[in-house]
Amino acid sequence: MNSQFADLPGLGPAGRPLRIEYRWINPERRDAPLLVFLHDGLGSIAMWKSWPQDLCDAGDFRALIYSRPGYGRSTPRAHDQHWTPDFLHRHAADVFPALLEHLRIGMHRPIWLVGHSDGASIALLFAAAFPHKVAGVIALAPHVFIEDHSLEGIRVMRAAYLENSLRNKLSHYHDDVDSAFWGWTNLWLDPAFGNWSIEEELSAIRCPLLVIQGKRDEYGSVAHLERIVRRLPHANALELDNCGHSPHRDCSRQVNSAIQDFILEHRSAERRAG
Repeated sequence: MNSQFADLPGLGPAGRPLRIEYRWINPERRDAPLLVFLHDGLGSIAMWKSWPQDLCDAGDFRALIYSRPGYGRSTPRAHDQHWTPDFLHRHAADVFPALLEHLRIGMHRPIWLVGHSDGASIALLFAAAFPHKVAGVIALAPHVFIEDHSLEGIRVMRAAYLENSLRNKLSHYHDDVDSAFWGWTNLWLDPAFGNWSIEEELSAIRCPLLVIQGKRDEYGSVAHLERIVRRLPHANALELDNCGHSPHRDCSRQVNSAIQDFILEHRSAERRAG
């Protein structure tokens, strides 16, 4: 299915509408669980590739995928605009809810959030702020605080981008690749972002939670998973050997099975309780 676009009034530069690229997966399955995918810090609809479709076909799900502002074919970041340390918080509190309202999602049934990296952090923030709208969260390699391990990986990536090898690769997935890359990189390497943390917000999450972390993640350690479980003992935690920052690509079979079992288990529990 081709991408569509939602114009969100008043959320763009200088109060103009914000254009968001989105796409439905299996929309005809009206009674199936609805998953919403939130991409990583350099992601977009296109960068998910076939994984959301494969997961939804295997699990009999339907889904929404979208590109955040600055990414994919959504409104690009102005080149003189610098994202601030509350960037992920603001997306979870403003842009994402506005998109859901525009598409009339979550009005009658809670949704399942599938987030990767920065997208996983947004999913956790949204679940904490809007608990009645979320049936459950699947967080792949989430960031809940800043660690030197992450920053070193980003510095290596910046060098590859300046050499053009990475820039050429990413340009296939974003209308304005510099908008995506420098918005994200300059934010993460900004000293003001060094104290960023969402650990306090985690305590407000009430929904079922599955956290998946690769032990060879070049942008984050298992400390993020451990801190989430410490705050939320009800969370299901899955650590994967021989897995980097993208568990859905590195260990897709294990990840798909874990997600399907997780959603099935909690949907069955809801039916028994009802």
